Amino acid sequence: MISKATKQLLRQYAAKYETVAFLEGDPSWFMHQVAGASNQEATAFLAACLSYGSRKQFMPKIQWMVERAEGKVDAWVRSGAFADDLPAGDSRCFYRLYTVGQMHRFLQAYRRVILEYGSLGEYVINNARDGLAAIESICRVFGQEGASGIVPQNAQSACKRVCMFLRWMVRSGSPVDLGLWADCIDCRTLIMPLDTHVLTEAQRLRLLTSNSATMSTARRLTQQMLEIFPDDPLKGDFALFGYGVN
Repeated sequence: MISKATKQLLRQYAAKYETVAFLEGDPSWFMHQVAGASNQEATAFLAACLSYGSRKQFMPKIQWMVERAEGKVDAWVRSGAFADDLPAGDSRCFYRLYTVGQMHRFLQAYRRVILEYGSLGEYVINNARDGLAAIESICRVFGQEGASGIVPQNAQSACKRVCMFLRWMVRSGSPVDLGLWADCIDCRTLIMPLDTHVLTEAQRLRLLTSNSATMSTARRLTQQMLEIFPDDPLKGDFALFGYGVN
């Protein structure tokens, strides 16, 4: 059982940190720098997929893609223009484990999805009605398209970056999250983005005992957050961030 003091503390941190100021230095900042829902969705997805490791290293890579697309990220992918910047078969490093050629395959897979379904949102909305199903559907389609090196192959891992992307897309009324899919997926079904940092903070608060960042652990943490934020469990993402800062 979560103590009353812990619940109160996390509610305070959620209110304090879910502000416009949170965007500074966060990958969610990029989706607020482009115009139009289609560009915001595409920018958010690419930003989420690259958001691992050091922010000082991955933020410039996201910025580079947005600049190469001249802010029209959906058209950059949809038209295949990215191939001029990220050619197929190029073995040079793009970011950490991702080569230029891997990024090309990933963007080709993304292009095929949005050309067939209209957008990634349309694909997810037609294949999922809750957070877990949305994660599974994204993993499945990119696996089928041969891009599972960047998008997780399945939902057995915590799928932190996919969960973060879904937070951005589904939660509405937030100065951070966009809520573009709010009418189609209930935010109460979203799953906490779980990485080593979040896991550590959750353990410090005795919300978790597991040391593994798996989907089952992420779902257990989400259940704990539902006890504190019954209408919007991913407020807990901001709360744990604030707890870690403090």
